Amino acid sequence: MRGKTILFVGAGRHQRRAIDRAQELGLRVVAVDGNPAAVGLQAAKVAEVVDFQDVDRVIEVARRHGVDGVVTVSADRAVPVVAAVAEALGLPGIGTKVAHLMTHKIAMRRRLAEEGVAQPRFAAARALRDAMAAADTVGFPAVLKPADSGGQRGVFRLASSDDLQAHLHAALAESDSGEVVLERFHDGLELNGIVIARDGEAHVLTLSDRLRPPGVGFGVGWIHVYPTTIYGDTLEEAERVAAHATKALGLRDGIAFPQLLVTDEGVLVIEVAARIPGGQMADLVRHSVGVDLVEIALRQALGEPVDDELALPRFQQPLAIRFLTASPGPLPTGTVTHVGSLDRVLAAPGVVQAETYLQPGETINPVRLDGDRRGYVIAVADTNLLALERAEAAATLIDVLTE
Repeated sequence: MRGKTILFVGAGRHQRRAIDRAQELGLRVVAVDGNPAAVGLQAAKVAEVVDFQDVDRVIEVARRHGVDGVVTVSADRAVPVVAAVAEALGLPGIGTKVAHLMTHKIAMRRRLAEEGVAQPRFAAARALRDAMAAADTVGFPAVLKPADSGGQRGVFRLASSDDLQAHLHAALAESDSGEVVLERFHDGLELNGIVIARDGEAHVLTLSDRLRPPGVGFGVGWIHVYPTTIYGDTLEEAERVAAHATKALGLRDGIAFPQLLVTDEGVLVIEVAARIPGGQMADLVRHSVGVDLVEIALRQALGEPVDDELALPRFQQPLAIRFLTASPGPLPTGTVTHVGSLDRVLAAPGVVQAETYLQPGETINPVRLDGDRRGYVIAVADTNLLALERAEAAATLIDVLTE
């Protein structure tokens, strides 16, 4: 790959480390982001302030710099843009049709239904009248989501039609296409999967528990535990469903992020993304099985081979990730007045990585969105439950003051 040029669509905090890794591998990085202060723009060899929703401008940048491949990390809204740029320039990519299926929740649900993939009952809507009819189909409790958004923006748990009327406008406002999807709410254990698709075959690399807080932040993953606590036939079924969903949506070469729900009715698919996910999932994979997702994504974007040595687990290390959030997490709410050193956190037993995203003057709110996660602690141990104990204990050592 050395000497080739890769375009990063999006250059924020989640992309910064991937940009650094690309340059370590000898790639020339061109990055676009609409925010001139995006930290990834400062790291890239070539930086252009371009709103990546302006596909024509991104294509123009790609042509002007003669890029050999195009990629994104974490940003779901960038996935269709990456696919469009790749198609326009004749570069390797997942294709715009697959990108649509894997970023538009209604299209995704319909394709999964056609392919016989188990999932919650669902219905689509564009206005209150449609939404009320959808609720009759789905029933309560339900989850209301924008059709094409991310980061838990515009996501609400509904107990009644009154809740639907109260939250519908906010959910529609987060959808570029002006659509929402209602899904039946199921109790169960949520799982994060990482699947690597190569030449049309889907291999499940990791399955980890995704634990969520109570209350309005119910959709935010605030703890990840690897390996998953399910086992036996249930684990085999989860692996089968994750691979089946990835193939059903047409992903032949790429990294898929299926989110599953283990219920009394079986393993259901919540959704599947076509990118390296945020939430430190690349770090989870690196520490737990020794696989570099960023290198795999870069190779696939450039049309380079990805062999078993790169794509298969090298070891298995139990770990846990505890995100730093306010109530009911370890951070105080309010305006930040002081952010101390992480030395005590990093010195805690089993801790292999920790970071905060806080500056004095910022406001810490109770957890509601993914963006309310203001840092994390990753700890390892001989078992996943001990790793979780270590991560939670280390998180209490964070030195942050508010007023």
